[in-house]
Amino acid sequence: MTKTTTTTTTLVVLDRTDRLGRADRELLVLASALGEAHVVVPAVPPDALLDELGAHGAVTVHAAAAGPGDRLTAPAVALAAAAARETGARAVLLPNTPEAKDVAARLGVRLGAGVVTDATGLDADLVVTKSVLAGGWTTRCRATSPVLVVTVRPHSVELPAAEPAGAGRPPVRTHEPEDTVPAARVVGRTELPASGRPALTEARVVVAGGRGTGGDFGPLEELADALGGAIGASRAAVDAGWIGPEAQVGQTGRTVSPQLYVSCGISGAVQQRAGMQTARLVVAVNKDEQAPVFEIADLGIVGDLKKVLPQAVEHLRALRG
Repeated sequence: MTKTTTTTTTLVVLDRTDRLGRADRELLVLASALGEAHVVVPAVPPDALLDELGAHGAVTVHAAAAGPGDRLTAPAVALAAAAARETGARAVLLPNTPEAKDVAARLGVRLGAGVVTDATGLDADLVVTKSVLAGGWTTRCRATSPVLVVTVRPHSVELPAAEPAGAGRPPVRTHEPEDTVPAARVVGRTELPASGRPALTEARVVVAGGRGTGGDFGPLEELADALGGAIGASRAAVDAGWIGPEAQVGQTGRTVSPQLYVSCGISGAVQQRAGMQTARLVVAVNKDEQAPVFEIADLGIVGDLKKVLPQAVEHLRALRG
C-alpha cells in the first residue's frame, strides 16, 4: 500500500510491551501507509521496544503511567480512548484477538465510532474489506462516523522485504485515565508450556486436525515442525479433549489467514471454514472424497492422514538434505 497525499492520523492499540509480533508490525505498516501513526501500549515500554516502534514509523507512544493493572479490558479501553481523543485519530487499529475485539467494541461506544472486526484490508479512504457469511462473501464497507475502529486479521498486510532502518526513538506520553467502570479482576495466570512453534494466529503455516485424527496429533506435529508452522484443530477435536481450546480454528475459535493451511481429517463444515477460508493456499487430506473441505481446497488428497503426512514429512526432509 502506498502513501497518499491525504494524511490520516491513526492509532494502533497493542497489548504487549516486550516485543513486536508479526501482527503488530502489520498494523504499524498499515497505519504508516495511511499517514501519521501513534501507538498505545499497556505500560511504559523498554527502550528496545521504543526503538522498534520508531523504526516502524510511530510518532508518539501512549502508555498508562500505572501500568496495565489487574482489571480486564476496562483499563485498555480508557487508555485507548484518551489517546484517540488527544491525537484526533480518525482510525484505530487493533489485532484480531478475542481480547482486542472486546476492547474495540467498548472503544466504539466511548468514541461514538463505527466498529469493523475481522478486516482483511483497509484503503486510504478508510474503506474496510472483510469476509462474511463464513467466508462465502467478501464485502467492502465504510463507517459513517468520524472515527473508525478496526480489528485486522494477521497476514492481511504485506511486510517490507527488509526491516526498516531506525528512525529515532518516539516520545512517550503517559496517561492516568480515570475509569470507574466495573470490571473483572485477574486473580492468577498460568503460562502455557512453550511448544517452540509460532503463535497460531501469526503463523504462516497452520496444520489443523479434526475428528479424523482419532486424537493422535503426532503426524500433524511432525509436519508442522517440518514446515515451521503451528497446530490448529476443529471444534470436534477440542470438544473431545484431544487438544486445548487455544488451538481451535473456526466460527467459535480463532480466525487464521496463513500462507498455507493444511486441513487433516476435518470435514470442512461451514463453522470451521469461517476461521480459515482466507488462507492463501489450502491443502486438504481426508479419507472421505465427499468431504465439504474439498470444495475450497486448492489441493485435495483423498487418503489416510496417518499414511499421507509421514510421506510428506519424509519428502520435505529429503529436499532439505
